[in-house]
Formats: sequence, structure tokens, C-alpha cells
Amino acid sequence: MEETAIGKKLSAYDKLNEWRKQYVADRHFTLMLSFLVGIFAAFAAFVLHGLINQIEALLTHGFHIESFNWLYLVFPVVGIYLTSLFVRHVVKDNISHGITRILYAISRKQSRLRGHNCWSSVIASAITIGFGGSVGAEAPIVLTGSAIGSNLGQAFRLDGKTMMVLVGCGASAAIAGIFKAPIAGLVFTLEVLMIDLTMASLLPILIACVTATCFTYILVGSDSLFHFTLDAAWQVERVPATILLGIFCGLVSLYFIRLMTSCENVFSKIGNKPYVKLLLGGVVLSCLIFLFPSLYGEGYSSINILLNGRTEADWETILNNSLFYGNGHLLMVYIGLVLATKVIATSATNGGGGCGGTFAPSLFIGAFAGFFFSHLWNINQISIYLPEKNFALLGMAGVMAGVMHAPLTGIFLIAEITGGYEMFIPLMIVSICAYLTIIVFEPHSIYGMRLAREGKLITHHTDKAILTLMSLDSIIDRHFTAVEPDMRLGKLVNVISMSTTSFLPVLDNAGTLLGEVDLTKIRNVMFRTELYNHFTVEQLMTPPAGTLGVDDPMEDVMRKFDETNASVLPVTDTQSHLIGYISRTRMYTVYRKMVADMSAE
Repeated sequence: MEETAIGKKLSAYDKLNEWRKQYVADRHFTLMLSFLVGIFAAFAAFVLHGLINQIEALLTHGFHIESFNWLYLVFPVVGIYLTSLFVRHVVKDNISHGITRILYAISRKQSRLRGHNCWSSVIASAITIGFGGSVGAEAPIVLTGSAIGSNLGQAFRLDGKTMMVLVGCGASAAIAGIFKAPIAGLVFTLEVLMIDLTMASLLPILIACVTATCFTYILVGSDSLFHFTLDAAWQVERVPATILLGIFCGLVSLYFIRLMTSCENVFSKIGNKPYVKLLLGGVVLSCLIFLFPSLYGEGYSSINILLNGRTEADWETILNNSLFYGNGHLLMVYIGLVLATKVIATSATNGGGGCGGTFAPSLFIGAFAGFFFSHLWNINQISIYLPEKNFALLGMAGVMAGVMHAPLTGIFLIAEITGGYEMFIPLMIVSICAYLTIIVFEPHSIYGMRLAREGKLITHHTDKAILTLMSLDSIIDRHFTAVEPDMRLGKLVNVISMSTTSFLPVLDNAGTLLGEVDLTKIRNVMFRTELYNHFTVEQLMTPPAGTLGVDDPMEDVMRKFDETNASVLPVTDTQSHLIGYISRTRMYTVYRKMVADMSAE
């Protein structure tokens, strides 16, 4: 039998991996894995949307369009309850906020995602959305695709930089597969996941995007999620209205982010009380869907009505199944109320125990915002006529650009999924104006704001990105010699003779840091034997130049070293117990190495 250097048997898998390392270069192997990631992500998207459509068709079959349906009060609660049971008893892990979890994995876990993320989000979100949860399937699929890439990388023990690329491949393949939009998938990875497009990462991500798109065509044909036909060509005279729409979309995005944050805070204050959350979220969601059936599920059918309608009669079909049916004069009231309550419905779904993302809700709100803006403009007969369907399309790009802080993703995604390349210039205007409006109020996207507050968000700023990727725990020196405050100078000198550092931490019996003994400051007494019984450590110790918290961001650590000009600083926990020390020299050595690794192709 073949033996390793330490005498253990090599498994068949280990032999395969060793053979791969010997005969297949890492760069070529990454390209192979990106192809597989594209296939798996496309298949996951196909399965998820198939499950959602089947569940929704089964539950809503036979609903009367002329009046309200009482079952809208039941289905969403059942869906959230079933999802919460699945998550608590089967998954036993938090799978909410899919894209935020990816960002956290990149910045704090060396791009490692758990194995269950390859399937758990698909099942959970299918149940939630199929039963009416007012969320999107995109974020769960993005998490699934990224988890597939991450776990493939872990299986073959690839380095952290390659793992990050594979996570990006999975995310971009998911977007490309769902929407048949390879360019949007590529740009999404750049803007939202903050993965820099060096030549080493560009090719694998492109392969994953194209592969996912092609396999989606094979699985579902040429049909698109959205159908759009350009009737009225863009005119220069509409530039002022397009700019105003962009600003309006930016403000709607601000409303989206702020209200969702407030709703999440309400549910977080409830704490670990799943049935209370289910009751609150389920009641709010069911009531909203009963009043406004357009809020049921992803809402893509409602978007298609706005993108394809030409007359009042076409648009009024959006009132089907609701209390508003037959009251076409209330169309704008209905549109405005749906626009205002979609965020609440999305928050109630996730807060109550459901699983889904904010990608589809941003598209939904954008379409309704664009239609609301243009129809209100036309009702008041303000100068030039604005085609409602065109502006619904533009609104989708605007709100997505604002909510995600991703103007390029908004532009290319909407252009690709609708074939609306003739609208490229107004798409650019709206997306840029929406983005410039939102950044005045919110510097980070809805995905990154939670991590940004904790200093855990990776950005395209190289220095900050390296600091974010650095692990404070990995550079802490936990080997130190501590002394007690009542120790006599004579005994202290003996401890100093065996120590390898120029300082000794002073701890009490509980391990709390009281101060430090700096050898350079006690030389005047440490060699005078007649004083050995006259001084104690407590009399000789001094406070440290500064202390670091175990959860401090590396950017704050760097700043503390600059402010104190110290060579070493102690790290303590929340109870001031000493964890260890960080050396300025070691920190900068690790920093320089990571910069070199990231810069290398």
C-alpha cells in the first residue's frame, strides 16, 4: 500500500488530488471547475423555478379573478411555517440574507460556505415563494451557486484566492442562468461581491456565466422571464423626464432600504421566539396579499403586465383576484399602495421565518415605480408623452441600481433580459441618477450595509480589502508570561530572566489585564538587590499604551498602532481578560504578504 510521509494510507480521493496537482496546473483546473459550477448553478435555478411554479399553480388553480380569494389569508402563513420547520429541524443553520452571507464568507471565512448551502436554500425558498412569500428566488440561487463553487474548491483543497474566484463563478453563473444574462452575471460579481476582475479571475467567471446561460437555454428554451417589445423609440426630448425618474428611483431605493432595516429591527427585538415571529410575519403578509394579490410570490406576472400593457384595459388586469377588481379608476391607488407595501411584505416573509431575497422585490418595486411615475406624468399632460411600458422597464434598472449600489448590473441585466438594447442610453441615465441619489444617504448597498457597520465588508479599495481579509485571530501571539500584582521585585527579576519579551502583562486571578511591566522603565531598580523586597509589581507596572478588542476590525487595529506608536498591543475580550498580544512587525509582515498574493496573477 502507498504510504504518506507520516505513515498514513492515502485514500483514493487523495491519490486523485495528488495526481491532479502533478499533471494539471491550478489555473487550468480552475477553468474546469468554473465550467462545472456553471452547469450546477443553471440546474439549481431550473429546479427552484420549477418547484415554485408547480407549487403556485397547484395552490392557486381555480381562483376567481373577479373577486377576492380567502385562501390568500392561509397559504403564506403555511408556507412560512413549513419553511421555518425545515430550517430549524433539517438545516439547523441560518440561511437568510443569502448574498450577505456570501460577502461575509469572502471577508471572514476564506470564502468557505457550508455544504448544506448547495441545496438548503433551494428547498426553503421554493416552499416560501410557492406558498406566496413576497420575496425573490435570486438570492437563494446565488447563495447556492456560490456554495457549489466554494465546496468544490474545498474538496480539492484550493487556496483562498482561487476559492474566492470560484465563489464569484457560482454567484455570476446563478444570475446568468436565472435571467439568461451572462454580462449581467459578470458585472454583478464585480459590483456586488467586490471581486476584482484580474485576468486570473475574468476567464473562469466568463466561462461560468456562458455555461450557465447555455444550459438554461437547453433546459427551458428561449423564453425569458420578462417579455418586452419596444413600441416607442427613445427620444432626446425625454432626457429631463428620464433624469427625474432616476432621482425618483433613488428615493424609492432609500425608502426600500430604510423601511426594510426598520422592519428587520422589529423582528430582531422579538429574539428567539419563532412562533411569535411567525404570528407577526404571517398575519402581516397574509393580510397584504389578500388586499393586493400582486404581492403573491415573486410578482413577475404583474411586472409583465406593466411591460406589455398598452391600454387601460391591459393595465387593469393587474387588479384581478383583488377587492379592486372592476374599479379601473382606482388603478393608480392600487399601484401606489402595492409600491408602498412590497417592502413590508418582503420583510414580513423573511422576518416570520421564510427564506428569500430582495433581488426580485427590487425589480418588482422598480417596475411599479416606473409605471407610477410615467402614468402620473401622462395624466397631468406634462409636455411630452412618456410610454408607460418603457418607463416601467427603466424603473426596474433604477431601483436595482439604487438598492444594490450596482448601476452596471441594473443596466446590463434589464437590457439582456428584455432584449431592450435600444433603451441603453436611458437605462444608463436612470441607473446613474438613481445611484448618485442613493449614495447621498446610504454609502453601502442593502447587502453590504450590515457588514460595513462591523468593518467586515470587502471593497475595491486594495488597502481596505486586505485589512478586511486579514484575520485578527491569526496574528495574535497567545504565548506570554504573566505576573501577579503582589509579586515582589526579587521574584519578578527571576521571571524576567526566563522571559523572551521586554514586557510582562500583569493579571489578577481572573485573568483581567491590570497593566504591564516594561523592562526599559525599571532598569534603575531591577539590579539593586537591596530593593528586591521593597517593591511589588503593582508599584512598578504601567498602563498599556492601548488595548485592542478581540472583534476589532483590522483597520481600527492599524489606526491604534499609529496613534500609540507602540510595538506591541494587548488584545482583550469584552471582560478585559487578556487573550494575547499583536506585534506591529508581524502584522505588517502578514499585510505585505497578502498584498503580494492578491496582486499576483
